[in-house]
Amino acid sequence: MKRLPYLLFFIFFNLIGFQAFAQEKPNIILLFSDDAGYADFGFQGSKIMKTPNLDQLAREGVKFTQGYVSASVCGPSRAGLLTGKYQQRFGFEENNVPGYMSASGLMGDEMGIPLDQQTMANYLKKLDYKTAFYGKWHLGGADRFHPLKRGFDEFYGFRGGARSYFPYKNIPKSHLDKLERGFGNFQEHEGYLTDVLADEANAFIEKNKENPFFIMVSFNAVHTPMDADEGDLKQFPSLEGNRKKVAAMTLALDRACGKIMDKLKALGLDENTIIVFTNDNGGPTDKNASINKPLSGTKSNHLEGGIRVPFLMKWEGKIKANSTYDFPISTLDLLPTFFSAGGGKTDELKDLDGVDLLPFISGDKKDRPHQVLYWKKEARGAIRNGDWKLIRFPDRPAELYNIEEDLSEQNNLAAAYPEKVKALYKQLFEWELTLERPLWQLKRSFEKYDLDRMDTYKHVDGQE
Repeated sequence: MKRLPYLLFFIFFNLIGFQAFAQEKPNIILLFSDDAGYADFGFQGSKIMKTPNLDQLAREGVKFTQGYVSASVCGPSRAGLLTGKYQQRFGFEENNVPGYMSASGLMGDEMGIPLDQQTMANYLKKLDYKTAFYGKWHLGGADRFHPLKRGFDEFYGFRGGARSYFPYKNIPKSHLDKLERGFGNFQEHEGYLTDVLADEANAFIEKNKENPFFIMVSFNAVHTPMDADEGDLKQFPSLEGNRKKVAAMTLALDRACGKIMDKLKALGLDENTIIVFTNDNGGPTDKNASINKPLSGTKSNHLEGGIRVPFLMKWEGKIKANSTYDFPISTLDLLPTFFSAGGGKTDELKDLDGVDLLPFISGDKKDRPHQVLYWKKEARGAIRNGDWKLIRFPDRPAELYNIEEDLSEQNNLAAAYPEKVKALYKQLFEWELTLERPLWQLKRSFEKYDLDRMDTYKHVDGQE
């Protein structure tokens, strides 16, 4: 009996200790821009763009000099990021759905992550994180694909891929363009949308400051339409046209990121918060006047300018400030990295293509996180193995580049290294054999399909 008080004390101490440990889990914030140019930030060398807050984030954390996305267009890139696996493995290869209209008449309704796939939010909720998503979803407009049904506790944003930055005077015809709070509560915002999304994120931070939280702020900046705030435009008197607008929109993006970082500091949360900033694909220079130099290519192709993006990560005390990491990494890596940082065991993560970046950043692991990276859209594809990169085209011979020696992909070495072309071509093809058929690469109309998995089709002519 004399030992009972000591036993109770021991139990109480361990319960308190467990609670304290749970509260020490880092908060996680993913700041995700849209269609930004590789060169269009101060921390990337721009002398024109004004991005003081993101430049400060770069000084406080690590800059990945070879950060890649898994697709060169918005929807598939986001699908890969949120699942930690190549999106082609579950058929999410296209940005749109050729040849098919949903019952609502909107292709974007059916362009979603299949329901048997777990998202980043699903994994973090298992670790007792509060989760929120703000901004552009673009991962399925149908109700079953809604963020609140994919692991997120809160949502304020729009289901589609692009919309006005200013409040609509007339209600949009498409529900994909409407701003939505929670599920089905469509309400237009007041103010410039980029700023509004930061305010929404800050309200969530304030409400959940006692709990570990994960927030994805999916800005539509700097995607078209080229809607810039008048005050921001005045900051760039020497610029004209869309270049002036994209500079103003980037300034607003930076301001919004700064608001969120300032909120963390005001609440004393910045020391225990992982902050990541990156972009969904290369800048579409022809659409928004973004610049990807010194990279060749743009959004929608597999040159470096289409798939290499600005990429920052900060975790005070865990990641060395003002550092760089030079091996190739991918947005596929964010899910396992966040899961590991939150206390999850990475050996519990099955069938992912991403890796936990933390031991590589710290130097505990000296090798490359990825020896090989892949990209594919229809007949086009690319593979990077070490410093060698092969790009396959449907209408002309493949091209071969040594990225370490030729960052701008100006010197096609395919003719000089035919065996290297053959080996990489074979390796890319072998990977493709493991993939699912694209869910909406259809040539005929069909009567019905499985809405839950979207992997069985019954065509009008009776062929499966």
